[in-house]
Amino acid sequence: MRTQVVIIGGGPSGLLLGQLLHRCGIEAVVLERKTRDYVLGRIRAGVLETGLVRLMEEAGVADRLHAEGHVHDGTQIAVDGEMFHIDFKALTGTPVAVYGQTELTHDLYDARAAVGARTEFEVDHVTIHDADTDKPYVTYDQHGENHRIDCDFIAGCDGFHGVSRQAIPLSVRREYEKTYPFGWLGVLSRTPPVHDELIYANSDRGFALCSMRNENLSRYYIQCALSDHPQDWTDAAFWQELKRRIPPEVADRLVTGPAIEKSIAPLRSFVTEPMRWGRLFLCGDAAHIVPPTGAKGLNTAASDVHYLYHGLRQFYDSGDSEGIDRYSERALLRVWKAERFSWWFSGLLHRYPDQSPFDLKMQRADLAFLRDNEAQQKAFAENYVGLPY
Repeated sequence: MRTQVVIIGGGPSGLLLGQLLHRCGIEAVVLERKTRDYVLGRIRAGVLETGLVRLMEEAGVADRLHAEGHVHDGTQIAVDGEMFHIDFKALTGTPVAVYGQTELTHDLYDARAAVGARTEFEVDHVTIHDADTDKPYVTYDQHGENHRIDCDFIAGCDGFHGVSRQAIPLSVRREYEKTYPFGWLGVLSRTPPVHDELIYANSDRGFALCSMRNENLSRYYIQCALSDHPQDWTDAAFWQELKRRIPPEVADRLVTGPAIEKSIAPLRSFVTEPMRWGRLFLCGDAAHIVPPTGAKGLNTAASDVHYLYHGLRQFYDSGDSEGIDRYSERALLRVWKAERFSWWFSGLLHRYPDQSPFDLKMQRADLAFLRDNEAQQKAFAENYVGLPY
């Protein structure tokens, strides 16, 4: 079999790239290790930068996002039991959208099925061959049979644990990593959100976040020890601890309920360079990870898709390779800015085990500066709503 682009990974970045390529006449096959139902069962963040919303529009899959998503003009920061507001719309002219990643992925799968684009599920032993030549190909097993796809290019959208990054020789790639000494315990509940905007809370007991998926589905997080397990936390213990970390006025109106999903995510900052090796391109978590603070993971993957899609389109339209040749450079420039923002915002809100009294005073001063200084708020807002592509 032959196609123009093989996309390894059927998550949102691979699907979005495939849909954009389809819309401009470039054939792509998506290979996914799991089933469609498994992919759609993953719970992920849902804050979308305007750049991602526009890519969804360009891909022709934004109707339900606009109908059911929520536009947020700002966010709330809580510290010492009090909150202050950062107005994205006033400071930048740009809001963000809240729309669950599961719903976004569902829309992309439906669009792919509607046009008959090829997606292969439950593939195993995916192997990338000859990516550093002009005749790359991919082999894989599926339901006991071996398959080969010859192609022009390979897009590695298969996440941190996928095969794509590992296909780049260690002599070529360099990895940068920071691990954080805590995790996020997250709970999904069928309860109305406690506020119409996200609340990021700094407290002496640790970080907390109040988020939402829709009017009757809320997502809450608290900072926890890396040694914790979800079963260590009863629902009652979680709600009690969350209330201790958010302002009393918010805690008083919090509606609690049984957790329909509970998990702990470690925090990591990670970047690999370069993001291109020959005819292989890395996108999203295959190339970089950010802490969830500030919701940059999905959005940074989308910016990768933007650069790769335009580079491939330029190549197929005119034969000009400038876009694909500069893909890694352009993507990494934006990736490192997102890494910086997520690292800084995480440091602003969390309790670290080695923080000294001086460190805590500096953290409080930084929060006060953000609260009181419009220029700092504008810089924060510009990063949160998404830097331009």
